[in-house]
Amino acid sequence: MKVLGFSHITLNVSNLERSLDFYCNSLKMKLRHKGKTDAYLEWGTAWICLIQGNNLGSLEQGNAGLDHVAFYISEEDFQEAVEQIKKLNITIVRGPVQRGRGWSINFLDPDGIELELHTSNLDERMKVWI
Repeated sequence: MKVLGFSHITLNVSNLERSLDFYCNSLKMKLRHKGKTDAYLEWGTAWICLIQGNNLGSLEQGNAGLDHVAFYISEEDFQEAVEQIKKLNITIVRGPVQRGRGWSINFLDPDGIELELHTSNLDERMKVWI
């Protein structure tokens, strides 16, 4: 697979407004989109998606925190990567599916950590929200 780099992290949060205050005001991330239960933030060349869960418990219960890690891959190499994931019988949890203006496939590592290959960038994702 010809992964081009890190794309984004999606975090499950218990309170979107509190998290936005922290990420935007304390860490000075740039708010690019705010929905009812999600927000997209930019920090240098990386981006972060915050998703507020309805039934999040404490961190000890394993509900808040990391949702998944995404890696950037070109559209030209995406289908080959999908076929490789399928051939290796890796557990796919979503996709391949078009999200925004790019393609994604989400799959699990041996410990159940969700990984994503994604073909677009934050600017392309924001075109869907505008």
